[in-house]
Parts: sequence; C-alpha cells; structure tokens
Amino acid sequence: MTSLNEGNGFALRRRGMLKAAALALAACAFVGLSGEAAVAQQKIKVAGIYTVPIQQKWVGTLHRALTAAEERGEIEYSFSEKVSNTDYVRVMREYAEGGVDLVVGEAFGVAREARKVADDYPEVAFLMGDSGGPHGSNFAVFDNWIHEPCYLMGVVAGSMTKTNKIGMVGGHAIGEVNRLFHAFMAGAKSVNPDVEFKVAFIGSWYDPPKAKEFAFAQIESGVDVIYAERAGVVDAAREKGILAFGNVNDMNKLENGTDVVVASALWHMEPAIDYAIEQVKAGTFKAEDYKEWTMMKAGGASLSPFYEFDGKIPAETKAKIEALGQQIKAGDLVVEINDEEPKSTF
Repeated sequence: MTSLNEGNGFALRRRGMLKAAALALAACAFVGLSGEAAVAQQKIKVAGIYTVPIQQKWVGTLHRALTAAEERGEIEYSFSEKVSNTDYVRVMREYAEGGVDLVVGEAFGVAREARKVADDYPEVAFLMGDSGGPHGSNFAVFDNWIHEPCYLMGVVAGSMTKTNKIGMVGGHAIGEVNRLFHAFMAGAKSVNPDVEFKVAFIGSWYDPPKAKEFAFAQIESGVDVIYAERAGVVDAAREKGILAFGNVNDMNKLENGTDVVVASALWHMEPAIDYAIEQVKAGTFKAEDYKEWTMMKAGGASLSPFYEFDGKIPAETKAKIEALGQQIKAGDLVVEINDEEPKSTF
C-alpha cells in the first residue's frame, strides 16, 4: 500500500520525468540535441504570488531571480502582486488549475491553507517562503538567511560608531527579522563591547513614512549609526547626517543611499530559484528546506561593496571582514541564529 505522501511524490516525479522525456525526444528529433541538452533547454511554467508590490524588496528579490530565468529562456513566468491573505489560496489554486509547473510565493500568513493546496495538486511544485518546515512531497520552503552578512555589517558598525549607540528599525518582530538584528548586534559587540542598541518595529512590511518617523526618534535618542531593515530609514539618516546599514537589497545604490549607507546585507534568490527549476525539469523536485541555498556558502547572501566608504574604513577592519567572510564560507565560523525578539539596551 502506498501512503498519500508517497503517492503524491510518485505523481509529481512521474509527471516531471514524462514531460522531460517527451520534450527531450522532440528536441532530439527536430534539432539534433542530446536528451540531456534538450531537457536543459525546455521551458517550464512558473507563477509568482506576492502579497505586496514587486517594488517591495523581499518580493523584488524573488521577482528578479525569476525574471532572470525567464530572460535566459528557461521558464515562462507570470505573477500576481498585492494579493491579500484572504485571496491567496484562491490564486494558488487558479495557477495550479492553469497548468503551471512551479509556484513561488510566501505562505507566512496562510501556512496551513497553502499546504492543503499542495496536497490537492501533487503534480505541481511549490516553493514558498515559510517559517515552518517542508510538507508532503511537493511543498518546499525558503527564507532569507542573511544573518551572516548582517554579522559582518555589525563588525563595521561597531567600529564606526562614535556615541556607542546604534539604532535598528525593522518591520515585524518575527524570526526572519529577529535573527538579522541579533547577528548584527553580535558583530558589533565582537569589536566594541560598550555599544548599546535601540530596537523598534513599525508593524508593517512596507510603510516608508512610518519607518522614517521611527528612525527620527532613534536619532534623537543619540544613535549615530542605524540599521535600515525597512525602506524609509535611509532618508531619515540622510536628513540627520548619520550613517546607515542596509538590508536585502543594495540600499546605497537603490534607495538613495550614496554617502549614507556604508554597506548592505544582500539576499540573492538566484541559487535557490535555479535549483528549484532544475529539479522540476528533471522530475526530481521534492519537499525540502532551501536554507543552504540562501546562505553565503552557496552565494545566496553576501555583503555589498563599501563604495565611497571604502577609503574611510580602517584597513584592519576591512581585512577582518574579509577573513571572517572566508571563515563563514568554509564553515569555520558559525553565526548564531537567534529568532527571539531583540530588546533595546538603552
């Protein structure tokens, strides 16, 4: 007797393998390609489902990786943005019914419901941002594990602060944000034990005016360096003449951060997305945690250049950052993951 999960896994693998084989044979017949090359060249249909506009940087990271795959000719990509949690499951089902091979999205607010959709469509692969574990045979999960470059940023921030007071403005106090703040704080403390932190969450993923307001309050409390986890913080830092550190995207170049943002902890979804596409094409996609694909060793996270601040950072600090980065990639330095809500220390 085959269990439901085993049956779903077989259905997904069988569908993928049959599709890959059929396209490979067709390609061989018409253009003379080997079976392996033909499978590599086939296109699959991918849908992105996002609760916020694609301009929002978390979603934008997924969108850029999928757009790059489309531009290479590997996928047919369609997406829906600004989908509310109440509509999310309906949109998932519509794409599944429409014949997509892979759905990429975020299940943070609909974790249980999204897994039920995956159970109902075993022939479709789902790669979802989710703080829970993989499910069944076709529901894989990912998150933005950029705590490692956040630690490196903290080392720089701890070296540059003059008041020994650092501010941090985030969206929500959830694991994926908390771990970044804790890593940043640990990095700063490693070079400056006297540093203190002011922590605030705005209760939104995208509200630049509110983030700016919170940043102003922190600057008035004496911080001279601030971690801009949310959009809007960099504008406050510019107006008040303090330094900032960015998050997820390159805030020096993309969020008016010239002469303000020293560095950003960057998230790259290309390794994870490309791996998922490869697995779907081969008919071997399975439920797994894509964590390793979003960390520094796999190229899923990195520290941005220092740009115009390069000459202002002491050579020994830059050398330390380079050495620590190599240690992280080699597995010799493990940055602690702490998902508990961080608290202000002054």
